[in-house]
Amino acid sequence: MSYDGPTELYIDGEWTAAENGETIETVDPATEETYATVACASAEDVTHAVAAADAAAERGSEWRTMSPSDRGAYLRTMADEIEAMADEIGLVESHDNGKTPFEASLDVDMVVDTFRYYAGWADKLTGETIPVPGNRLDYTLQEPLGVTAHIAPWNYPFQLAGRSLAPALACGNTAVLKPSNTTPLTALYYAKAAEAAGLPDGVLNVIPGRGSEAGSALVSDPAVDHVAFTGSTGVGKHIMSEAADNVTGVTLELGGKGPNMVFPDADLEAASKGVHYGIFMNCGQMCWAGSRLLVHEDIHDEVVERVVNRAEATPLGSGIDDDGRMGPAVSESHREEVLDYIQTGIEEGATVATGGGIPEDKERGYFIEPTVFTDVTNDMTIAREEIFGPVLSVIEFSDDEEAIEIANDSPFGLSAGVWTNNINRAHDTAARLDYGMVSINEYPQTFPQTPFGGFKESGVGREQGTEAIKEYTQAKNVNVNIDR
Repeated sequence: MSYDGPTELYIDGEWTAAENGETIETVDPATEETYATVACASAEDVTHAVAAADAAAERGSEWRTMSPSDRGAYLRTMADEIEAMADEIGLVESHDNGKTPFEASLDVDMVVDTFRYYAGWADKLTGETIPVPGNRLDYTLQEPLGVTAHIAPWNYPFQLAGRSLAPALACGNTAVLKPSNTTPLTALYYAKAAEAAGLPDGVLNVIPGRGSEAGSALVSDPAVDHVAFTGSTGVGKHIMSEAADNVTGVTLELGGKGPNMVFPDADLEAASKGVHYGIFMNCGQMCWAGSRLLVHEDIHDEVVERVVNRAEATPLGSGIDDDGRMGPAVSESHREEVLDYIQTGIEEGATVATGGGIPEDKERGYFIEPTVFTDVTNDMTIAREEIFGPVLSVIEFSDDEEAIEIANDSPFGLSAGVWTNNINRAHDTAARLDYGMVSINEYPQTFPQTPFGGFKESGVGREQGTEAIKEYTQAKNVNVNIDR
């Protein structure tokens, strides 16, 4: 099926080709065929987009002076427009990224919910009065930052772009969105939604482009007031360094190596289902993937058997195959990276319980077998580094102390799962884990209302919930001497 959606940059309310005429070809990971060709933003295009956003963010501009309730209404209308295009967006995401239609539909639904959630926040950004000595009135105002840059990843192209766009816009900021050049298509539907909703020109700009040119130009532009990035820890560190030259604030949601901890008193059927979903959803291409299974020695064999059975029964399907429950890797090069990690695991002494290669019945597409390793120790490469693929490392533990020690022995601290029917153990373990998110007896799970982010090398700041409001506003203190 051919692509007939938007293909141009969206800058200052206008659809336009790149200044230098350059384009990007996208490949359907399930067919290995070219799916679409879109404009590729140059550094000059980035400058134009940031300038448009800067003008729309100025004091006295329509967007800046608009009543908060009207701004919320714009976000609600954008949510309606996105919902009306949900089937089309989901299909495009399946072709562009390789995820199944079921997974793509969840992403679109999450975006709609997120925009509606933050639409409700638009007229609730209040300051406070502060009691100070003397006859004075002292109060704070919450103001927008100005121009926000949003660099979205390829694993959840539509959903993770919306996660940062919605609170930024709700707080009165303007935005420049640069999607990954691997999966640039669905980001352009934000421009369609903004155009249909009637957002003032320059408030939202969408510029597909390569990170090396467009991304770097966006992060280093002095008119950008905040950068939101989701991606690898290595690239996140580079962006943080570039942004520091202009003292630009950042929100970074980076890598993970999530432990799913299964204790002897857990519901093993529910746990095995959650472990399976937490690593093989989206072909394991998730920062919050539960890629380490920590399981008590008394139930180790039974849990492994249950998880292996589920892995072997997982139907692999193309990005548009309704019967598929795990799609392909996003690209050939990424599949090779995952296969290299699998080989490293074997060489370091881990045992392949299932999977470990390319499925024999898939002649096309960047598919990988759901893979489970046993006999893994926490110092192995496959237990330390983020593989970003459908590879589960099983690590055995003997007691609660050892489980927590293994879980926390990681450079990452994004998301962890705890499986137990002992309420005291559940809360005690959650309190002692060095992770930004802990989910008990389900994995993974998040909502627009709940903060998303991690400790250590998993990032800086938080997306979602009230915490995201803090990321996209700044406090101004006003002091009034009443006696003069």
